Amino acid sequence: MPVEIPAEFLKVGSRGPEWVAWIDQLPRLTRDLLAEWGLRVDGEPTYGNCALVVPVRTPDGVAAMLKVQFPHWEAETEHLALRIWDGNGAIRLLRADPRRFALLLERAQPQDLTSIDEIEASETIASLYKRLHVPAGPQFKLLSSQTERWSRELLALPASAPVPRRYVEQAAALARDFASDSACDGTLIHTDLHYFNVLAADREPWLVIDPKPLSGDPHYEVAPLLWNRWDEIAAHRDLRFALRRRFYAIIDTAGLDENRARDWIIVRQMVNALGAVRDAGSDESLPMDWLTRNIAITKAIQD
Repeated sequence: MPVEIPAEFLKVGSRGPEWVAWIDQLPRLTRDLLAEWGLRVDGEPTYGNCALVVPVRTPDGVAAMLKVQFPHWEAETEHLALRIWDGNGAIRLLRADPRRFALLLERAQPQDLTSIDEIEASETIASLYKRLHVPAGPQFKLLSSQTERWSRELLALPASAPVPRRYVEQAAALARDFASDSACDGTLIHTDLHYFNVLAADREPWLVIDPKPLSGDPHYEVAPLLWNRWDEIAAHRDLRFALRRRFYAIIDTAGLDENRARDWIIVRQMVNALGAVRDAGSDESLPMDWLTRNIAITKAIQD
């Protein structure tokens, strides 16, 4: 059965010629994988930011998901992290073809953690940290190498950028210090663990999906739980209180060090701001809501 690529997903071709080439060969690649792995299409395809996901049945009739990703470095070791976790708090990997960035995954339910109260959802993810944060092998890229680069790039941000310079310099200094900190590396971390990346399942109540793994520091994981589900924080009369309530729910549940988690949040929010400024073609194209969110978190988490 041929797989029809969702029309909305075809729009990723606007990201550049490499995306156009990948989209052009995606139907054939998907057909080849279905045939080689003996899979039967079992529902309508869905998609994420850079992956097509097709519900399938294996030759044994097991419900699964075929995930075919655009080739990029963050996805290179996803299969390795899933093999290490082996279903312990995370979706189970059934088969992989790393060369073609293709994964066959255990099927979960469509419900994610945005469906429950924000504090309960935050605590649910924080309770999964200890199961996922196991020793990382040498095959994973090091977080310290990322932070060293971020420190340089943050300091190179023009003074005219619409980001408070004191926060930029603070984040650059923290990133530089983390780069030389032995505890910055060594633990397998997800790096993109938030409410949309945890799905309801039959085998366990909730399972983690879509890791972008690094050898890093568990405290690095907290920030995405603050910038996601932001409307619920922004709607609160006291934004600082709402953000810190979520922050303490996470670190208390996970048993993390408050100061170290806070420092990583500052770094990650400013790296987000750096990316927004760098990717914008002009002041008119700057995503001001996103910049404001990252600045607000940086301010509220430490004032």
